[in-house]
Amino acid sequence: MVDETRLAVGVRYRVTIDGKSLGEFTSCDGLAVEVVLESREEGGNNRFVWQFPTRLKYPNVKLTRPIDDGTSGRILDWIAQVPQVAPSNGHIEVKNAHGDTITGWTLKQVLPVRWSGPALNPDQPKVLTETLEITHCGITVE
Repeated sequence: MVDETRLAVGVRYRVTIDGKSLGEFTSCDGLAVEVVLESREEGGNNRFVWQFPTRLKYPNVKLTRPIDDGTSGRILDWIAQVPQVAPSNGHIEVKNAHGDTITGWTLKQVLPVRWSGPALNPDQPKVLTETLEITHCGITVE
């Protein structure tokens, strides 16, 4: 039997930077790692090409959520401090519909790349969202 309290259904993503909460997000894209390979051809060997791992590459993480009272302010305050501070450590925690933590990831040397607010268009009424894009130099699972 499956323990439904441990399933990541109806999840929210709680994001903190150096222990300071940026709030909860409803969408999180880009948690990944890629091994960058260097190809080398060996003279006289026509059967295959050697593949050597060179480094790890981490894509940017995009976090999205509906706009609510005060959420954008925490993000914009953090972005405004970036030129004066060193990269921070971040943490993304996955919570189920009951608010229980399912799992989490720690991101090393996090910096904000982009914040975008909602498109304000009265012709298309919909939920207004904001998106935060961050970059990092490594990821570990909690």
